[in-house]
Amino acid sequence: MNKPLMAKATAVWLVDNTTLSFTQIAEFCGLHELEVQGIADGDVAQGVKGFDPIANNQLTQDEIDAGEKDPGHKLKLKFNQAAVGEEKRRGPRYTPLSKRQDRPASILWLVKFHPELTDGQIGKLVGTTKPTIQAIRERTHWNIQNIQPIDPVALGLCKQTELDAAVQKAAAKKAREGEHISDDERRKLLSTEQSLSADPEPKIPSAISGLETFTLTGGNDDEEEKKEEKVLDADSFFNLPDDESGTDDEQP
Repeated sequence: MNKPLMAKATAVWLVDNTTLSFTQIAEFCGLHELEVQGIADGDVAQGVKGFDPIANNQLTQDEIDAGEKDPGHKLKLKFNQAAVGEEKRRGPRYTPLSKRQDRPASILWLVKFHPELTDGQIGKLVGTTKPTIQAIRERTHWNIQNIQPIDPVALGLCKQTELDAAVQKAAAKKAREGEHISDDERRKLLSTEQSLSADPEPKIPSAISGLETFTLTGGNDDEEEKKEEKVLDADSFFNLPDDESGTDDEQP
């Protein structure tokens, strides 16, 4: 253990019961020096009961005395044999009740747009179980017809940096395994920072790249000639051609 249990309560006790400097207390409890000063002024940790580190086997009186005599002395946490091998347990990500109904939509989004992610990676990102992920992959989920894919970052289920890290890890794994990656898959494996810094793709396909330089130069004269041909004299509408057969009907 690098920091004492109930660090803020321990800082409250040290401020009230010792003459240690704010810097010493802040370094020992893992707090900011201004936060410790706020505790001394009564602006921070109001109503927090002090936690005695000596009675709780986290600090010795000799260590406190040495710190009070020497302002540069750094307090050392007392070694606790019972704490050896104890590490913080990392369970599944906690998801608030209000957002748990959004998890199937985020799982479907990850399965659809990032199929390279494993079930374990998806479970860590959105805090779900592998059976749920498998049911959505196989489209056997009870509500699969009503689920619409939604970005988990937009739903607040994970951070963009966490999603980018998982995608980059999947890309590195594919590269190590030597699998062929198509252009579409390569775009999906790019992180947000990489995709934003990439050069924009041309709007015109390369197969018809010569068409973007096509102009209508030289065609103006032809259009003017056609317009002149279409302009007719008004008198021409009244000068009807002579009827060779005659206008009078001949009697037999």
